[in-house]
Amino acid sequence: MADKHVQTFPGRYEEIQKICQFVANGAAASGLDATAVFHIELACDEACTNVIEHAYGGEDQGEIRVSWQLLDKAFTIVIHDNGRSFDPDAVPKPALPKLPDDAPPPDIEDVKVGGLGIHFMEQLMDEVVFSFDDGTGNTLTLVKKKT
Repeated sequence: MADKHVQTFPGRYEEIQKICQFVANGAAASGLDATAVFHIELACDEACTNVIEHAYGGEDQGEIRVSWQLLDKAFTIVIHDNGRSFDPDAVPKPALPKLPDDAPPPDIEDVKVGGLGIHFMEQLMDEVVFSFDDGTGNTLTLVKKKT
């Protein structure tokens, strides 16, 4: 079994960079390439921002426990909070316009708000799994497979 690295951080926006660095350092040490490490940082940033904004409803309302480990070429990050329950199925899928490959990107103001964070995490990571337990809180598992 691989070593599991765990740290707990205050639920503050200024801590997100430290969380991302903790996980990125682990990903790099585990042999993931620079692109994979960047994807992991973006997904962690989005996830932790959502914890503070939505689970806790603001800063200083709780802690974020983060762990990472490499098991069988799967770099796995677990982000846990004790905030309000989260049901990803209740979040509408983002309304992204279908464009031809040669079209310019859409104006960001034309993209309907809601669900983009989950969408980005799902695009950046190989697996994204949410779970909630009334007794223990929200757990988000992010997996990036090592190629």
